[in-house]
Amino acid sequence: MAHMLRDRIDEVGPRDTGPESSIKTMHKADISLRGIYEISKVLTAPAQLEIKLANVVNILPSFLQMRHGAIVVLDAEGEPEIAATADNTHPRQSGTRRVIPEAVLDQIVATGTPLIIPDISKSQLFQADLQTSSSGGTIPIAFVGIPVKAEHKILGTLSIDRVRNGATGFRYDEDIGFLTMVANLVGRTIRLHRILSKDRERRVDEQWRPEKSLDEERTDSARHPHVKIDGIIGESAALKRVLETVSVVARTNSTVLLRGESGTGKEFFAQAIHKLSRRGKKSFVKLNCAALPESVLESELFGHERGAFTGAISQRAGRFELANGGTLLLDEIGEISPAFQAKLLRVLQEGELERVGGTKTLQVDARLICATNKDLETAVVNGEFRADLYYRINVVPIILPPLRERPGDIPRLAKAFLDRFNRENHRELAFAPAALDLISQCYFPGNVRELENCVQRTATLARSRTITPSDFACKNSRCLASLLWKGAGHSHGGSTTDELVRGNMMPIGSPLPAGRIGVSEGEVSSVKACDPNDFAGPAMGPRLTERDRLIDAMEKAGWVQAKAARILGLTPRQVGYALRRHRIEVKKF
Repeated sequence: MAHMLRDRIDEVGPRDTGPESSIKTMHKADISLRGIYEISKVLTAPAQLEIKLANVVNILPSFLQMRHGAIVVLDAEGEPEIAATADNTHPRQSGTRRVIPEAVLDQIVATGTPLIIPDISKSQLFQADLQTSSSGGTIPIAFVGIPVKAEHKILGTLSIDRVRNGATGFRYDEDIGFLTMVANLVGRTIRLHRILSKDRERRVDEQWRPEKSLDEERTDSARHPHVKIDGIIGESAALKRVLETVSVVARTNSTVLLRGESGTGKEFFAQAIHKLSRRGKKSFVKLNCAALPESVLESELFGHERGAFTGAISQRAGRFELANGGTLLLDEIGEISPAFQAKLLRVLQEGELERVGGTKTLQVDARLICATNKDLETAVVNGEFRADLYYRINVVPIILPPLRERPGDIPRLAKAFLDRFNRENHRELAFAPAALDLISQCYFPGNVRELENCVQRTATLARSRTITPSDFACKNSRCLASLLWKGAGHSHGGSTTDELVRGNMMPIGSPLPAGRIGVSEGEVSSVKACDPNDFAGPAMGPRLTERDRLIDAMEKAGWVQAKAARILGLTPRQVGYALRRHRIEVKKF
């Protein structure tokens, strides 16, 4: 019936007037309403999105004079994800011929308005497609393309083409009105499908967690509420991996060994493990083993009785007793003497101790977290650290990433330190974008602690409310830390401090003087004071340039900017800007 009505209307032509024209208009409106009704049933049917779109294209010829039709769905990067045509759907594949020319697709998406081409053989947008087509192109073909939108966002295109001949007239305004309604229905369906897909993925992830009963999950969530970890800031992949490990380890009583360079925040992570554990409401006790001699360290850990030694005027509980039921952090565990290692080993094995000068055995239940930046494996081989103690504390090792592996977190940390400085000093300072770019490229072997000192020093000496690159010490050849990394040492017979006072610090990029300690003949003599790509500091590996890191992340992400941004801890906009700044051509597959 729809076909008969359509053919009858087309024969009448667009210029008819009078009662017959009114009848034609009424029939045309009836067909459009019927078409919207049928298409809405197709889109709400329980089927995959690709099948729904193909069925929409299949049903369109019942309500329009057309030859071919296509629906193209774009992904988050603006590339074709689904191309649905009559009786077929094309997933995104490299090398697959597009159902409509790329230039036409770009035109519709860029303008966000319908595109009408009365004769594609006369359009520049179709020239490349016509040249590769086997058809002669003698038959005039008209094209109509409509953007598919949802919530003011373009999700794809809906297009048709038809054969033009002298016996048939067309009213493009009526067709565009009908196709626009269809495109709106399709756009809402695509948006709803994506929302449901994300929700389904989240539910699947939750179902594949370690199996536990519903009662256990409720008890566990009540016992382990979300705790904000003060001092741990960042969105980089390296940091997220550590935080995921911390959240799992915290639920047990296993001994944890935190490994990492100085300044990576081992104490903050130890506190996070304690707060997320069942012992979170008990005491968190910490002790720096490297700061005390062996005799004092024994008294601090085990406690002492009155009169045990000179000055012991009263009984005192040790750190193990104070941490009973809670957590004990032994920082710099690799610095204790071999003699004291044997005493500590007994407490860890038996859970028993005696106070210094006492005979009563005490039972203690303290979870142990150890931290060190020392190479314990080499220390064990050299006989400096007991192998049995190493195996006792190395139950769950967690290696904390240095700041150079978290370049995207540097601006976030710098802003957090500056905010704290502003609160404490009643200031209103802010970083210029160029200043954040500068510190993001610094090496920072002292890691987060050195970054915090750098921000505080720069903020203290800043001359205006906006911190610019010229405010940093490295830009004024006054960064003593950079000389320490490079082993600059002394020169001209004087100390670096004396040179700083005299203003004789080497300018950025100037050659190192001969005889400077730490730089031998034959080494490169031109070193920038804060060049992240040229240093002699205690690096664990060669420092990659920003361009190298960007290319590496893009290759890991399959040249998808959004995925590369997650790897680097940046936003897609920042990654796009960096690609343009370094003139990196994005590969398309």
